[in-house]
Amino acid sequence: MTYVFSGIFLLLILYVIKFIGYDAKSVISNTYNKRTDLLAEDVIRGDILTSDGKIIATTMVEEDGEEVRSYPYGRLYAHVGGYLSNGKSGLELYANYYLLSSHSNIFDRIALTLSSDKYQGDQVITTIDSRLQQACYDALGNSKGAIVVLEPDTGKILAMVSKPDYDPNEIDAIWSEIVEEEENNSVLLNRASCGKYPPGSTFKVITALEFIRENNNYAEYVYDCKGTGIFQSVSIQCANGKAHGEVSLTDALAYSCNGYFASAGLTLNQDKLNQLTKDFYFEKEVSFELPYIKSRYYLDGSMNRSLIPQTVFGQGDTTLSPLHNAMIYATIANGGVMMQPYLIDHVESVDGVIVKKFSSGILAKPMTVQEAGILSESLKGVCDYGTGKALSGASYDVVGKTGTAQYGTLGKEHGWFVGYSNPENPDIVVSILVEDVGTTGVYPVSCAKKIFDTYYTSLQ
Repeated sequence: MTYVFSGIFLLLILYVIKFIGYDAKSVISNTYNKRTDLLAEDVIRGDILTSDGKIIATTMVEEDGEEVRSYPYGRLYAHVGGYLSNGKSGLELYANYYLLSSHSNIFDRIALTLSSDKYQGDQVITTIDSRLQQACYDALGNSKGAIVVLEPDTGKILAMVSKPDYDPNEIDAIWSEIVEEEENNSVLLNRASCGKYPPGSTFKVITALEFIRENNNYAEYVYDCKGTGIFQSVSIQCANGKAHGEVSLTDALAYSCNGYFASAGLTLNQDKLNQLTKDFYFEKEVSFELPYIKSRYYLDGSMNRSLIPQTVFGQGDTTLSPLHNAMIYATIANGGVMMQPYLIDHVESVDGVIVKKFSSGILAKPMTVQEAGILSESLKGVCDYGTGKALSGASYDVVGKTGTAQYGTLGKEHGWFVGYSNPENPDIVVSILVEDVGTTGVYPVSCAKKIFDTYYTSLQ
């Protein structure tokens, strides 16, 4: 009996440690947890701000004492800031405890308590740059899709936009319309972190990395592209059936030659490729301030080889979010190190005293510095003379990858661009997904140029 009770006591201690270390944040942030909201009886909910001081969310106190949550920029930060009524979402949910805590001057709090007045809650300062956020929002226009901008060496999110969107100031008035709408717009869905999209040709960098690992003479491999080809009884075609002729790895990435990757992909050890995707955080959860849907990659050596040709260049059943795609290319930019993405820089009192500082950590090291350098060098052709050449000729250099991802059975396509600027010492990574790209008139490469232009103009 001594051993039994000692064991139970030990398990209780371990559970408490687990709760404090791993579960506490999710419990505190849970929409159904009403205990945190009791703090609102004494505290005026704090503000959410961008890194450069723009107010995303604030509380207005009317003359009669009624508190009204206000979102000065409306739709611009809808999926980042979230909403407060009809449940909570975004940072209004994740940062709920911080916003309803107060570390203002102790004497001011005592005075306010004695006068039965509330004291001001702490402020949450995000990593968002308002200029980049506005540039992303404007670039996407009326298209459905998402854009993420982050720093590759820190994981800091500088911009995150998802469309269709909504005005959080009107959430009560439009709630019934939103939840009952029949057009499948899913305006409440943050497509940036929860969208499930086929990666298209942006996935080719992972196939390329495995090909490099398995072939020391990868640079000598040349594929003669005829525009179409049969691989494992599967017909593979390059865009518009264009024949690229003899292409190397750099050319195949630049022109987005499907035939090259179908040919090279069939030579690979599919179990190793499967493991490589897991190293890049496919099929894994990512801890993030906003909801995150894990990416999917299913193919391994036990499956039908006829599935390989399309899967290795980003079609098949592979899916990922724009945020995850940004993380993959940020890993290349950061010398093979994948950083944890984060959205809150710090929490401070109304007096400006920092209460809690946030920072990133290393999430994974899926490749070496040398491998990252080879991929970065191989991607240069995309923007120099390939499918992303609209980004050439600027005052800054960009490397990255375009992608056209087919979905459904009617030949519909999403458009991608993922890449980073100043490849010798990378500044920012931009990941863009435009849904039904052929019908919108908005194209990812042109969106990227507007965002990079804004970034470098703001530095002048």
